[in-house]
Amino acid sequence: MFPLRDENPSRSAPVVTRVLIGLNTLAFLYELMLGRALTPFVLTWAMVPARLTLAARYGEESVLRPGLTIFTSMFLHGGWLHLIGNMWYLWIFGDNVEDRLGRFRYLLFYLAAGVVAALLHYAINPASEAPTVGASGAIAGVLGAYLAAYPRARVITLVPFFPFFRVMALPAALVLGFWFVVQFFSGALSLGFGSSGGGVAWWAHVGGFAFGIVFMWIMNLVRPRPSSVAEV
Repeated sequence: MFPLRDENPSRSAPVVTRVLIGLNTLAFLYELMLGRALTPFVLTWAMVPARLTLAARYGEESVLRPGLTIFTSMFLHGGWLHLIGNMWYLWIFGDNVEDRLGRFRYLLFYLAAGVVAALLHYAINPASEAPTVGASGAIAGVLGAYLAAYPRARVITLVPFFPFFRVMALPAALVLGFWFVVQFFSGALSLGFGSSGGGVAWWAHVGGFAFGIVFMWIMNLVRPRPSSVAEV
């Protein structure tokens, strides 16, 4: 299932969501400009779990520099599809979460979700030398928050009925719940094969999503409040 848009208009302009999309896009365009310098750039600013482990255990690097990559890696992407897929989900679901949380709290939440996602990925793969990049963990947090706040909101979704596709209006609980199930079982399978899942940080997605749900519950923001939004 691939979401196309939601029928859940926000009451305010999603300024932070737009800025985040812009920053991710600019960072990727900068990556494209680096040419041969891209590899050392990514190795420097991507999160590498083994580097964090060495810094924490043996002091071979300042802890600050590897720790900073938890944040910088959120704004790097491995290709056009990686970037567009992440930004598409952020565009569809981020505006309503920003509207519910408020801009400043939404920004803090987004960054916190990315940190939680990165730390779970690290906890499962502490010896991995593979660079981790992408906003997926933070955006997974946005998806979890959306599910908690708007479970009945209608999402216009492209659904495969092989060999054809059909556009359907489905509840967010079904669309995002299905997304989470795919991430969880893909992560479980990756553990069985002793890898991080073929280059995808599945458990970062799981961790970010769960954080988003829990955060919304803790903040007591899942209670309906008067608005023009129809959740059916």
